[in-house]
Amino acid sequence: MNFNYYIPTKILFGPGKLNELAGEDLPGKRALIVISSGNSMKKLGYLKRLEDILEGKGIGYVVFDKILPNPIKAHVMEGAELAKDEKCDFVIGLGGGSSIDSAKIIALMAKNPGDYWDYVIGGSGKAMPFKNGVLPVVAITTTAGTGTETDPFAVITNEETSEKIGLKCVFPALSVVDPELMLSVPARLTAFQGFDALLHAVEGYIANAATPISDIYALKSIELISRNLPLCVKDGADLEARTQVALANTLSGFVESTSRCTSEHSMEHALSAYHHELPHGAGLIMLSEAYHKFFAAKVPGRFTDMARAMGVDVDSLTEQERPMSFVKALVKLQEDCNVRGLKMSDYNIGKEEIPALAEHARKTMAALFNMDPYALSLEETIEIMNKAYR
Repeated sequence: MNFNYYIPTKILFGPGKLNELAGEDLPGKRALIVISSGNSMKKLGYLKRLEDILEGKGIGYVVFDKILPNPIKAHVMEGAELAKDEKCDFVIGLGGGSSIDSAKIIALMAKNPGDYWDYVIGGSGKAMPFKNGVLPVVAITTTAGTGTETDPFAVITNEETSEKIGLKCVFPALSVVDPELMLSVPARLTAFQGFDALLHAVEGYIANAATPISDIYALKSIELISRNLPLCVKDGADLEARTQVALANTLSGFVESTSRCTSEHSMEHALSAYHHELPHGAGLIMLSEAYHKFFAAKVPGRFTDMARAMGVDVDSLTEQERPMSFVKALVKLQEDCNVRGLKMSDYNIGKEEIPALAEHARKTMAALFNMDPYALSLEETIEIMNKAYR
């Protein structure tokens, strides 16, 4: 019962909320709009809608459209240089977690000298403080996956060293969470993103950094995703289900801001740092059963709570059965969302890589291992990853 609480982001939440951006006071006069290298933001008309809003408010802008699904250091450094050259005084991330995370780092590097890895804590990062502040960030999320629109973290891969590390840098000043923008996300990506949000909440609930505030957010996020994600996967046009999953995702960002992820995320970052084609959510799904089977006996009360949030009648089970009932519900949710059969081998990950990947996870993101409710050894980390391998 000892915590600090501060989430300064203003959130516009609900269907149609992008339209309300026209009435908001934005934090500058010239924006760098950060989008992915794909064409979805243009094809779906979301970029044009944003441009029209900015033009209507007399705000200038320039578009940076090189962000990859697993964003890399070279691109955020390039985006920061563009922001400086164009004299942008704020940054807008439009899209999924990769675009918004990249917008945060671009906002940091547009104000601070040197290389981004100078500021990264962990791995080969130099852990320098950023002394010149950060440009304001506006986040407009078109997916429900990372909660980055309501947390201060960003994850970028150093393609030169194959290190994928998160950094606490800036809360968005303003975020738009409009579920109508999520209706076009394909079923498989909807599932990957939904499980990412779910596991943010799950990890935040079992982390030793959890607080009474983060617990409330986490259990509600788990409940909403378990009830609604299969509906979104089955029918992407189900706006009510999309809205509930979007709320769960926003709550998972609150969890990130008031608790922390655990080593499950460190392990996944090691996988996708070396195998860029692996979607983050897919990697988490692959690890989740083995990981949570291991931890269920370490904090049984917490796993029982999460099982109850997923709709399990835990009172009908024995005390010994209750923690593992969460893992069974997690597997059932994977089946309901058609992602149960994911294999690391399908993404060219070899089982012989596991020991090196486990060591890499512990080296680059050791801080998240410190959040675990039980101190994993290297051997146990390898054991979990081996059991997850298919």
